[in-house]
Amino acid sequence: MTQQHPITPPPTELVQQWVDAYFGGKISQSNFHLDLATRAAQWGADQELEACRMEIIDGAGLFYIDETSDRVRLTEDIWIARRPKPPSLKEQALEALDEEQADLSIQNYKLIRAVLESLPDHE
Repeated sequence: MTQQHPITPPPTELVQQWVDAYFGGKISQSNFHLDLATRAAQWGADQELEACRMEIIDGAGLFYIDETSDRVRLTEDIWIARRPKPPSLKEQALEALDEEQADLSIQNYKLIRAVLESLPDHE
């Protein structure tokens, strides 16, 4: 599974405006343009989040939180909240099983759920 990023891509209309502005309207938007715009937005958002993290640790955060470890823990919590990891394959399978529960016998459901829950948690 690829790492998902919580920053949503810009609307396709906006990307088309950028493509038109850059190429003078001579090139239609492609998946490449949308992917490039998405990656640029993600990179910029990650840079801003990292700058905010450093401001909390070494900048304005010094005036509000005395302990460095508390500032670092706060920035880690913010990072996790703003860049959550996608659900693991196990979590996805358990969710899919719950959605299909009505189509399974209760014994099969319990068996499959027990097997999935016994698997180790991997990304």
